[in-house]
Amino acid sequence: MKNNKIPVEHAPVMPAKSFDDPAKAHAYLVELYVQATQYLRDQFAHVVEHGPTGVRFRAFYPEIRLQTSSYAVVDSRLSFGHVPEPGEYAITITHPELFANYLIQQMKLLIENHNVPIVIKPSDTPIPLHFAMIGEGSVTVPHDGAADFTLRDMFDVPDLATTNDDIVNGVSKPAADGTEPLGVFTAQRVDYSLARLSHYTATDPGHFQNFVLFTNYQFYVSEFEDYARKMLGDPNSGYTSFVSTGNCEITTQDGVLEHPAKLPQMPTYHLKRADGNGITLVNIGVGPSNAKTATDHIAVLRPHAWLMVGHCAGLRNSQRLGDFALAHAYLREDRVLDDDLPAWVPVPALAEVQIALETAVAEVTQLSGFELKRIMRTGTVATVDNRNWELRDNSGPVQRLSQSRAIALDMESATIAANGYRFRVPYGTLLCVSDKPLHGELKLPGMASDFYKTQVSRHLMIGIRSMEILRNMPIERLQSRKLRSFNETAFL
Repeated sequence: MKNNKIPVEHAPVMPAKSFDDPAKAHAYLVELYVQATQYLRDQFAHVVEHGPTGVRFRAFYPEIRLQTSSYAVVDSRLSFGHVPEPGEYAITITHPELFANYLIQQMKLLIENHNVPIVIKPSDTPIPLHFAMIGEGSVTVPHDGAADFTLRDMFDVPDLATTNDDIVNGVSKPAADGTEPLGVFTAQRVDYSLARLSHYTATDPGHFQNFVLFTNYQFYVSEFEDYARKMLGDPNSGYTSFVSTGNCEITTQDGVLEHPAKLPQMPTYHLKRADGNGITLVNIGVGPSNAKTATDHIAVLRPHAWLMVGHCAGLRNSQRLGDFALAHAYLREDRVLDDDLPAWVPVPALAEVQIALETAVAEVTQLSGFELKRIMRTGTVATVDNRNWELRDNSGPVQRLSQSRAIALDMESATIAANGYRFRVPYGTLLCVSDKPLHGELKLPGMASDFYKTQVSRHLMIGIRSMEILRNMPIERLQSRKLRSFNETAFL
Protein backbone atom coordinates (compact mmCIF):
# COMPACT_ATOMS: atom_id res chain seq x y z
CA MET A 1 0.00 0.00 0.00
CA LYS A 2 3.00 2.33 0.47
CA ASN A 3 4.18 2.03 -3.14
CA ASN A 4 2.09 4.62 -4.98
CA LYS A 5 4.04 4.45 -8.26
CA ILE A 6 2.67 1.07 -9.34
CA PRO A 7 -0.90 1.13 -10.70
CA VAL A 8 -3.37 -0.95 -8.72
CA GLU A 9 -5.89 -3.34 -10.22
CA HIS A 10 -8.74 -4.31 -7.91
CA ALA A 11 -11.01 -7.31 -7.81
CA PRO A 12 -14.43 -6.65 -9.40
CA VAL A 13 -16.42 -4.27 -7.20
CA MET A 14 -19.36 -5.87 -5.43
CA PRO A 15 -22.23 -3.75 -4.06
CA ALA A 16 -23.21 -3.24 -0.44
CA LYS A 17 -26.40 -5.09 0.49
CA SER A 18 -28.76 -4.82 3.48
CA PHE A 19 -30.21 -7.90 5.14
CA ASP A 20 -32.74 -8.74 7.81
CA ASP A 21 -32.13 -12.48 7.31
CA PRO A 22 -28.83 -13.58 8.91
CA ALA A 23 -28.55 -16.71 6.76
CA LYS A 24 -28.78 -14.66 3.56
CA ALA A 25 -26.31 -12.14 4.99
CA HIS A 26 -23.88 -14.97 5.67
CA ALA A 27 -24.30 -16.32 2.15
CA TYR A 28 -23.31 -12.93 0.75
CA LEU A 29 -20.28 -12.81 3.06
CA VAL A 30 -19.18 -16.12 1.59
CA GLU A 31 -19.76 -14.85 -1.95
CA LEU A 32 -17.66 -11.73 -1.35
CA TYR A 33 -14.86 -13.65 0.33
CA VAL A 34 -14.67 -16.39 -2.29
CA GLN A 35 -14.67 -13.86 -5.13
CA ALA A 36 -11.89 -11.80 -3.49
CA THR A 37 -9.59 -14.69 -2.59
CA GLN A 38 -10.10 -16.43 -5.94
CA TYR A 39 -9.13 -13.22 -7.70
CA LEU A 40 -5.86 -13.05 -5.76
CA ARG A 41 -5.13 -16.73 -6.38
CA ASP A 42 -5.75 -16.36 -10.11
CA GLN A 43 -3.53 -13.29 -10.37
CA PHE A 44 -0.78 -14.96 -8.37
CA ALA A 45 -0.86 -17.98 -10.66
CA HIS A 46 -0.67 -15.66 -13.69
CA VAL A 47 2.32 -13.76 -12.28
CA VAL A 48 4.16 -16.99 -11.42
CA GLU A 49 3.62 -18.31 -14.94
CA HIS A 50 4.13 -15.14 -16.99
CA GLY A 51 6.08 -12.82 -14.72
CA PRO A 52 5.30 -9.31 -13.45
CA THR A 53 2.81 -7.23 -15.41
CA GLY A 54 3.65 -3.85 -13.92
CA VAL A 55 0.38 -3.89 -11.98
CA ARG A 56 -0.34 -4.40 -8.29
CA PHE A 57 -3.30 -6.68 -7.53
CA ARG A 58 -5.62 -6.11 -4.59
CA ALA A 59 -8.81 -7.54 -3.13
CA PHE A 60 -10.61 -6.71 0.10
CA TYR A 61 -12.06 -8.54 3.06
CA PRO A 62 -15.84 -8.39 3.37
CA GLU A 63 -17.28 -6.64 6.40
CA ILE A 64 -20.41 -6.61 8.54
CA ARG A 65 -21.74 -3.14 9.32
CA LEU A 66 -24.52 -1.98 11.62
CA GLN A 67 -25.94 1.50 12.14
CA THR A 68 -28.43 2.40 14.84
CA SER A 69 -29.74 5.74 16.09
CA SER A 70 -31.64 4.41 19.10
CA TYR A 71 -30.73 3.69 22.69
CA ALA A 72 -32.77 0.51 22.42
CA VAL A 73 -33.49 -1.24 25.71
CA VAL A 74 -32.22 -4.80 25.44
CA ASP A 75 -32.52 -7.76 27.79
CA SER A 76 -30.22 -6.78 30.67
CA ARG A 77 -29.37 -10.43 31.29
CA LEU A 78 -27.51 -10.66 27.97
CA SER A 79 -23.80 -9.91 27.87
CA PHE A 80 -23.64 -9.86 24.08
CA GLY A 81 -25.77 -9.41 20.97
CA HIS A 82 -26.21 -5.65 21.19
CA VAL A 83 -24.17 -2.45 20.80
CA PRO A 84 -23.78 -0.09 23.78
CA GLU A 85 -25.05 3.11 22.18
CA PRO A 86 -26.18 4.66 18.89
CA GLY A 87 -23.58 4.82 16.17
CA GLU A 88 -22.02 2.89 13.32
CA TYR A 89 -20.19 -0.36 13.94
CA ALA A 90 -18.20 -2.64 11.61
CA ILE A 91 -15.88 -5.65 11.61
CA THR A 92 -13.95 -7.31 8.79
CA ILE A 93 -14.57 -11.02 8.20
CA THR A 94 -12.42 -13.88 6.94
CA HIS A 95 -13.30 -17.51 6.20
CA PRO A 96 -17.04 -16.96 6.72
CA GLU A 97 -17.70 -20.61 5.85
CA LEU A 98 -15.61 -21.72 8.85
CA PHE A 99 -17.49 -19.38 11.20
CA ALA A 100 -20.97 -19.97 9.76
CA ASN A 101 -22.77 -20.92 13.00
CA TYR A 102 -21.07 -18.16 14.96
CA LEU A 103 -21.70 -15.40 12.43
CA ILE A 104 -25.34 -16.33 11.82
CA GLN A 105 -26.00 -16.45 15.55
CA GLN A 106 -24.36 -13.06 16.20
CA MET A 107 -26.05 -11.32 13.27
CA LYS A 108 -29.43 -12.77 14.25
CA LEU A 109 -29.14 -11.24 17.71
CA LEU A 110 -28.19 -7.84 16.30
CA ILE A 111 -31.17 -7.78 13.95
CA GLU A 112 -33.57 -8.87 16.70
CA ASN A 113 -32.23 -6.62 19.46
CA HIS A 114 -31.92 -3.42 17.41
CA ASN A 115 -34.64 -3.97 14.82
CA VAL A 116 -32.41 -2.69 12.02
CA PRO A 117 -30.87 -4.46 9.03
CA ILE A 118 -27.20 -5.27 8.80
CA VAL A 119 -25.10 -4.32 5.79
CA ILE A 120 -22.65 -6.66 4.08
CA LYS A 121 -20.08 -5.02 1.80
CA PRO A 122 -16.43 -5.10 0.78
CA SER A 123 -14.26 -3.34 3.35
CA ASP A 124 -11.26 -1.12 2.63
CA THR A 125 -8.87 -3.64 4.26
CA PRO A 126 -6.78 -5.57 1.69
CA ILE A 127 -6.44 -9.34 1.98
CA PRO A 128 -2.75 -10.35 2.20
CA LEU A 129 -1.84 -12.85 -0.50
CA HIS A 130 -0.44 -15.33 2.06
CA PHE A 131 -3.82 -15.59 3.78
CA ALA A 132 -5.72 -15.87 0.51
CA MET A 133 -3.57 -18.87 -0.39
CA ILE A 134 -4.41 -20.84 2.78
CA GLY A 135 -6.15 -24.05 1.80
CA GLU A 136 -4.47 -24.25 -1.59
CA GLY A 137 -2.59 -27.42 -0.67
CA SER A 138 0.84 -27.63 -2.26
CA VAL A 139 0.76 -24.06 -3.56
CA THR A 140 2.99 -21.84 -1.42
CA VAL A 141 3.86 -18.18 -1.49
CA PRO A 142 7.62 -17.73 -1.99
CA HIS A 143 9.55 -15.89 0.69
CA ASP A 144 11.23 -12.59 -0.08
CA GLY A 145 13.99 -13.09 -2.63
CA ALA A 146 12.94 -16.60 -3.68
CA ALA A 147 10.90 -15.48 -6.70
CA ASP A 148 11.84 -13.69 -9.91
CA PHE A 149 9.79 -10.69 -8.82
CA THR A 150 9.33 -8.64 -5.67
CA LEU A 151 6.21 -10.03 -4.06
CA ARG A 152 5.39 -6.86 -2.13
CA ASP A 153 5.32 -4.89 -5.38
CA MET A 154 2.62 -7.15 -6.80
CA PHE A 155 0.48 -8.09 -3.79
CA ASP A 156 -0.40 -7.07 -0.25
CA VAL A 157 1.41 -9.10 2.41
CA PRO A 158 0.70 -9.56 6.14
CA ASP A 159 1.24 -6.39 8.13
CA LEU A 160 1.78 -6.88 11.85
CA ALA A 161 1.19 -3.16 12.39
CA THR A 162 -2.51 -3.81 11.76
CA THR A 163 -2.64 -7.28 13.33
CA ASN A 164 -3.07 -6.72 17.03
CA ASP A 165 -5.23 -7.22 20.11
CA ASP A 166 -6.23 -3.59 20.60
CA ILE A 167 -9.95 -4.44 20.64
CA VAL A 168 -9.78 -7.21 23.22
CA ASN A 169 -7.35 -5.19 25.32
CA GLY A 170 -9.74 -2.24 25.34
CA VAL A 171 -7.35 0.25 23.76
CA SER A 172 -8.72 0.45 20.21
CA LYS A 173 -9.75 3.78 18.70
CA PRO A 174 -12.56 4.45 16.21
CA ALA A 175 -11.72 3.87 12.56
CA ALA A 176 -11.00 6.80 10.25
CA ASP A 177 -14.69 6.94 9.28
CA GLY A 178 -15.77 6.98 12.93
CA THR A 179 -17.00 3.38 13.14
CA GLU A 180 -16.53 1.37 16.32
CA PRO A 181 -15.62 -2.34 16.32
CA LEU A 182 -18.49 -4.79 16.05
CA GLY A 183 -16.41 -7.87 16.95
CA VAL A 184 -13.36 -8.66 19.08
CA PHE A 185 -11.04 -9.76 16.24
CA THR A 186 -10.37 -8.21 12.85
CA ALA A 187 -10.02 -10.43 9.80
CA GLN A 188 -6.23 -10.02 9.68
CA ARG A 189 -5.91 -11.07 13.33
CA VAL A 190 -8.08 -14.15 12.71
CA ASP A 191 -6.14 -15.14 9.59
CA TYR A 192 -2.86 -14.82 11.46
CA SER A 193 -4.06 -17.17 14.21
CA LEU A 194 -5.61 -19.69 11.82
CA ALA A 195 -2.23 -20.04 10.13
CA ARG A 196 -0.42 -20.41 13.45
CA LEU A 197 -2.92 -23.01 14.72
CA SER A 198 -2.22 -25.29 11.79
CA HIS A 199 1.50 -24.93 12.45
CA TYR A 200 1.47 -25.55 16.19
CA THR A 201 -1.20 -28.27 16.40
CA ALA A 202 -0.84 -30.08 13.05
CA THR A 203 -4.62 -30.10 12.67
CA ASP A 204 -6.84 -27.83 10.60
CA PRO A 205 -8.75 -25.09 12.48
CA GLY A 206 -12.00 -26.50 11.12
CA HIS A 207 -11.63 -29.54 13.37
CA PHE A 208 -11.60 -27.52 16.60
CA GLN A 209 -14.65 -27.98 18.79
CA ASN A 210 -16.42 -25.44 21.01
CA PHE A 211 -15.18 -26.99 24.26
CA VAL A 212 -11.41 -27.12 24.77
CA LEU A 213 -9.42 -29.04 27.38
CA PHE A 214 -5.81 -28.03 27.99
CA THR A 215 -3.31 -30.33 29.64
CA ASN A 216 0.40 -30.20 30.32
CA TYR A 217 1.16 -33.91 29.87
CA GLN A 218 0.98 -36.23 26.87
CA PHE A 219 -0.20 -39.04 29.18
CA TYR A 220 -3.74 -37.73 28.84
CA VAL A 221 -3.82 -38.31 25.09
CA SER A 222 -4.05 -42.10 25.10
CA GLU A 223 -6.88 -41.92 27.64
CA PHE A 224 -8.67 -39.38 25.46
CA GLU A 225 -8.31 -41.63 22.42
CA ASP A 226 -9.66 -44.61 24.38
CA TYR A 227 -12.67 -42.56 25.46
CA ALA A 228 -13.20 -41.31 21.90
CA ARG A 229 -13.24 -44.84 20.52
CA LYS A 230 -15.84 -45.89 23.09
CA MET A 231 -18.01 -42.94 22.10
CA LEU A 232 -17.70 -43.77 18.40
CA GLY A 233 -18.89 -47.27 19.25
CA ASP A 234 -22.00 -45.87 20.94
CA PRO A 235 -24.60 -44.74 18.38
CA ASN A 236 -26.30 -42.60 21.03
CA SER A 237 -23.21 -40.65 22.11
CA GLY A 238 -23.68 -37.83 19.60
CA TYR A 239 -20.00 -37.94 18.61
CA THR A 240 -19.25 -38.43 14.92
CA SER A 241 -15.47 -38.71 14.53
CA PHE A 242 -12.08 -38.44 16.19
CA VAL A 243 -9.24 -36.44 14.65
CA SER A 244 -5.61 -37.00 15.57
CA THR A 245 -2.42 -35.13 14.79
CA GLY A 246 -1.91 -34.71 11.06
CA ASN A 247 -5.67 -34.49 10.40
CA CYS A 248 -6.02 -38.26 10.58
CA GLU A 249 -9.74 -38.88 11.16
CA ILE A 250 -11.67 -42.01 12.13
CA THR A 251 -15.44 -42.49 12.39
CA THR A 252 -15.58 -45.99 13.87
CA GLN A 253 -14.42 -47.52 17.14
CA ASP A 254 -11.84 -49.72 15.43
CA GLY A 255 -10.62 -47.12 12.94
CA VAL A 256 -6.87 -47.01 12.30
CA LEU A 257 -4.95 -43.88 13.26
CA GLU A 258 -1.56 -43.19 11.79
CA HIS A 259 0.84 -41.84 14.39
CA PRO A 260 3.36 -39.33 13.05
CA ALA A 261 7.07 -39.91 13.57
CA LYS A 262 7.36 -36.44 15.10
CA LEU A 263 4.74 -34.68 17.17
CA PRO A 264 4.03 -30.97 16.67
CA GLN A 265 4.76 -28.46 19.40
CA MET A 266 1.20 -28.72 20.74
CA PRO A 267 -0.36 -32.09 19.85
CA THR A 268 -4.12 -31.64 19.47
CA TYR A 269 -7.01 -34.09 19.22
CA HIS A 270 -10.68 -33.54 18.45
CA LEU A 271 -13.71 -35.62 19.45
CA LYS A 272 -16.23 -34.10 17.08
CA ARG A 273 -19.98 -33.58 17.01
CA ALA A 274 -22.00 -32.46 14.00
CA ASP A 275 -22.91 -29.18 15.73
CA GLY A 276 -19.31 -28.40 16.69
CA ASN A 277 -20.02 -28.90 20.39
CA GLY A 278 -17.56 -31.73 20.82
CA ILE A 279 -14.32 -31.65 22.81
CA THR A 280 -10.80 -30.66 21.72
CA LEU A 281 -7.80 -31.73 23.81
CA VAL A 282 -4.58 -29.71 23.49
CA ASN A 283 -1.33 -30.75 25.11
CA ILE A 284 0.29 -27.36 25.53
CA GLY A 285 3.33 -28.79 27.28
CA VAL A 286 4.96 -27.01 30.19
CA GLY A 287 5.17 -23.27 30.73
CA PRO A 288 3.17 -20.04 30.57
CA SER A 289 4.58 -19.07 27.17
CA ASN A 290 3.06 -22.17 25.58
CA ALA A 291 -0.22 -21.55 27.42
CA LYS A 292 -0.37 -17.99 26.08
CA THR A 293 0.52 -19.05 22.55
CA ALA A 294 -2.21 -21.71 22.41
CA THR A 295 -4.95 -19.53 23.86
CA ASP A 296 -3.94 -16.47 21.80
CA HIS A 297 -4.75 -18.41 18.66
CA ILE A 298 -7.60 -20.70 19.74
CA ALA A 299 -9.48 -17.63 20.99
CA VAL A 300 -10.22 -16.48 17.42
CA LEU A 301 -12.37 -19.61 16.98
CA ARG A 302 -14.66 -18.24 19.73
CA PRO A 303 -14.91 -21.46 21.80
CA HIS A 304 -17.71 -21.69 24.34
CA ALA A 305 -15.36 -22.63 27.21
CA TRP A 306 -11.87 -23.87 27.97
CA LEU A 307 -10.54 -25.71 31.01
CA MET A 308 -7.11 -26.60 32.35
CA VAL A 309 -6.81 -30.19 33.59
CA GLY A 310 -3.09 -30.54 34.25
CA HIS A 311 -0.79 -31.57 37.07
CA CYS A 312 0.41 -29.34 39.88
CA ALA A 313 2.48 -29.16 43.02
CA GLY A 314 0.35 -29.46 46.14
CA LEU A 315 1.27 -26.79 48.68
CA ARG A 316 -0.56 -28.08 51.74
CA ASN A 317 0.76 -30.87 53.95
CA SER A 318 -2.78 -32.28 54.23
CA GLN A 319 -2.94 -32.92 50.50
CA ARG A 320 -2.09 -36.30 49.04
CA LEU A 321 -0.80 -37.26 45.62
CA GLY A 322 -3.81 -37.60 43.36
CA ASP A 323 -5.94 -35.02 45.17
CA PHE A 324 -7.69 -32.36 43.12
CA ALA A 325 -7.29 -28.58 43.33
CA LEU A 326 -10.20 -26.47 42.07
CA ALA A 327 -9.03 -22.92 41.41
CA HIS A 328 -11.28 -20.13 42.60
CA ALA A 329 -8.53 -17.50 42.40
CA TYR A 330 -5.13 -17.12 40.74
CA LEU A 331 -1.78 -15.78 41.89
CA ARG A 332 -0.27 -14.58 38.63
CA GLU A 333 3.52 -14.77 38.62
CA ASP A 334 3.72 -16.09 35.05
CA ARG A 335 4.48 -12.59 33.71
CA VAL A 336 3.73 -13.35 30.03
CA LEU A 337 0.47 -11.37 30.01
CA ASP A 338 1.56 -8.39 32.09
CA ASP A 339 1.66 -6.05 29.07
CA ASP A 340 -1.82 -7.10 27.91
CA LEU A 341 -3.57 -7.67 31.24
CA PRO A 342 -1.77 -6.08 34.21
CA ALA A 343 -1.34 -8.28 37.25
CA TRP A 344 -3.55 -5.94 39.30
CA VAL A 345 -6.58 -6.93 37.19
CA PRO A 346 -8.54 -9.59 39.12
CA VAL A 347 -9.42 -12.78 37.25
CA PRO A 348 -12.68 -13.92 38.87
CA ALA A 349 -13.97 -17.46 39.18
CA LEU A 350 -17.04 -18.12 37.01
CA ALA A 351 -19.87 -19.69 38.98
CA GLU A 352 -21.23 -21.76 36.10
CA VAL A 353 -17.83 -23.33 35.41
CA GLN A 354 -17.03 -23.88 39.10
CA ILE A 355 -20.32 -25.70 39.67
CA ALA A 356 -19.78 -27.86 36.57
CA LEU A 357 -16.31 -28.87 37.74
CA GLU A 358 -17.38 -29.68 41.30
CA THR A 359 -20.40 -31.62 40.01
CA ALA A 360 -18.17 -33.63 37.69
CA VAL A 361 -15.73 -34.47 40.49
CA ALA A 362 -18.62 -35.70 42.64
CA GLU A 363 -20.08 -37.82 39.82
CA VAL A 364 -16.80 -39.46 38.78
CA THR A 365 -15.48 -40.10 42.31
CA GLN A 366 -18.89 -40.98 43.78
CA LEU A 367 -18.23 -38.63 46.70
CA SER A 368 -20.36 -35.71 47.78
CA GLY A 369 -20.79 -33.11 50.47
CA PHE A 370 -18.23 -33.13 53.25
CA GLU A 371 -16.72 -36.37 51.95
CA LEU A 372 -15.68 -34.61 48.75
CA LYS A 373 -13.23 -32.56 50.81
CA ARG A 374 -11.16 -35.70 51.33
CA ILE A 375 -9.88 -35.51 47.74
CA MET A 376 -10.50 -31.92 46.60
CA ARG A 377 -9.58 -28.49 47.86
CA THR A 378 -10.85 -25.19 46.53
CA GLY A 379 -8.55 -22.21 46.70
CA THR A 380 -5.91 -20.08 45.02
CA VAL A 381 -3.70 -21.59 42.33
CA ALA A 382 -0.32 -19.94 41.81
CA THR A 383 1.28 -19.92 38.37
CA VAL A 384 5.02 -19.23 38.00
CA ASP A 385 7.43 -18.96 35.09
CA ASN A 386 10.32 -20.89 36.65
CA ARG A 387 10.08 -24.68 36.51
CA ASN A 388 12.80 -25.04 39.15
CA TRP A 389 11.49 -22.44 41.56
CA GLU A 390 12.32 -24.76 44.45
CA LEU A 391 16.04 -24.19 43.87
CA ARG A 392 15.83 -20.49 44.67
CA ASP A 393 15.85 -18.90 48.10
CA ASN A 394 12.43 -20.07 49.21
CA SER A 395 11.73 -17.41 51.82
CA GLY A 396 10.20 -14.90 49.39
CA PRO A 397 8.14 -17.24 47.19
CA VAL A 398 6.91 -19.37 50.06
CA GLN A 399 5.80 -16.30 51.99
CA ARG A 400 3.80 -15.04 49.02
CA LEU A 401 2.25 -18.46 48.51
CA SER A 402 1.23 -18.57 52.13
CA GLN A 403 -0.14 -15.03 52.16
CA SER A 404 -2.20 -15.74 49.03
CA ARG A 405 -3.64 -18.89 50.66
CA ALA A 406 -2.43 -20.85 47.63
CA ILE A 407 -3.21 -24.57 47.57
CA ALA A 408 -1.42 -25.52 44.36
CA LEU A 409 1.27 -24.30 41.98
CA ASP A 410 1.79 -24.85 38.27
CA MET A 411 3.07 -23.03 35.18
CA GLU A 412 -0.04 -22.70 33.00
CA SER A 413 -3.37 -22.30 34.80
CA ALA A 414 -3.34 -18.59 35.60
CA THR A 415 -2.20 -17.83 32.05
CA ILE A 416 -5.07 -19.80 30.55
CA ALA A 417 -7.58 -18.23 32.93
CA ALA A 418 -6.24 -14.71 32.35
CA ASN A 419 -6.38 -15.12 28.59
CA GLY A 420 -9.89 -16.52 28.91
CA TYR A 421 -10.82 -13.39 30.83
CA ARG A 422 -9.08 -11.19 28.25
CA PHE A 423 -10.66 -12.92 25.25
CA ARG A 424 -14.13 -13.32 26.84
CA VAL A 425 -13.92 -17.14 26.84
CA PRO A 426 -15.33 -18.86 29.97
CA TYR A 427 -12.50 -20.64 31.79
CA GLY A 428 -11.79 -22.90 34.73
CA THR A 429 -9.07 -25.01 36.33
CA LEU A 430 -9.03 -28.42 37.99
CA LEU A 431 -5.53 -29.66 38.74
CA CYS A 432 -4.26 -32.98 40.09
CA VAL A 433 -1.52 -33.03 42.74
CA SER A 434 1.52 -34.91 41.40
CA ASP A 435 4.11 -33.83 43.96
CA LYS A 436 4.54 -31.83 47.18
CA PRO A 437 7.98 -30.21 46.98
CA LEU A 438 7.52 -28.09 50.10
CA HIS A 439 6.86 -31.24 52.11
CA GLY A 440 9.60 -33.55 50.86
CA GLU A 441 7.60 -35.38 48.17
CA LEU A 442 9.36 -34.62 44.91
CA LYS A 443 8.27 -35.90 41.53
CA LEU A 444 10.62 -38.89 41.27
CA PRO A 445 10.39 -41.49 38.46
CA GLY A 446 8.85 -44.30 40.49
CA MET A 447 6.29 -42.09 42.18
CA ALA A 448 5.36 -40.40 38.93
CA SER A 449 4.83 -43.68 37.09
CA ASP A 450 2.48 -45.04 39.72
CA PHE A 451 0.68 -41.73 39.97
CA TYR A 452 0.06 -41.46 36.24
CA LYS A 453 -1.32 -44.99 36.01
CA THR A 454 -3.90 -44.45 38.73
CA GLN A 455 -4.95 -40.86 38.26
CA VAL A 456 -4.89 -39.79 34.60
CA SER A 457 -8.04 -41.62 33.54
CA ARG A 458 -10.16 -40.32 36.39
CA HIS A 459 -8.91 -36.77 36.02
CA LEU A 460 -9.58 -36.71 32.28
CA MET A 461 -13.07 -38.11 32.76
CA ILE A 462 -13.83 -35.29 35.19
CA GLY A 463 -12.73 -32.76 32.57
CA ILE A 464 -14.86 -34.41 29.90
CA ARG A 465 -17.87 -34.63 32.17
CA SER A 466 -17.48 -30.93 33.06
CA MET A 467 -17.57 -30.06 29.38
CA GLU A 468 -20.71 -32.13 28.85
CA ILE A 469 -22.41 -30.26 31.70
CA LEU A 470 -21.40 -26.91 30.19
CA ARG A 471 -22.50 -28.04 26.73
CA ASN A 472 -26.04 -28.53 28.01
CA MET A 473 -26.11 -24.95 29.31
CA PRO A 474 -27.51 -22.14 27.09
CA ILE A 475 -24.62 -20.04 25.81
CA GLU A 476 -26.27 -16.83 27.03
CA ARG A 477 -26.04 -18.27 30.54
CA LEU A 478 -22.52 -19.65 30.15
CA GLN A 479 -21.21 -16.39 28.71
CA SER A 480 -20.88 -14.55 32.01
CA ARG A 481 -21.31 -10.78 32.25
CA LYS A 482 -18.16 -10.85 34.41
CA LEU A 483 -16.20 -11.17 31.17
CA ARG A 484 -17.59 -8.02 29.59
CA SER A 485 -16.41 -4.44 30.18
CA PHE A 486 -18.20 -1.07 29.97
CA ASN A 487 -18.35 -0.64 26.18
CA GLU A 488 -18.26 -4.10 24.71
CA THR A 489 -18.41 -5.35 21.16
CA ALA A 490 -21.76 -6.85 20.19
CA PHE A 491 -20.14 -10.07 18.99
CA LEU A 492 -18.86 -12.60 21.51
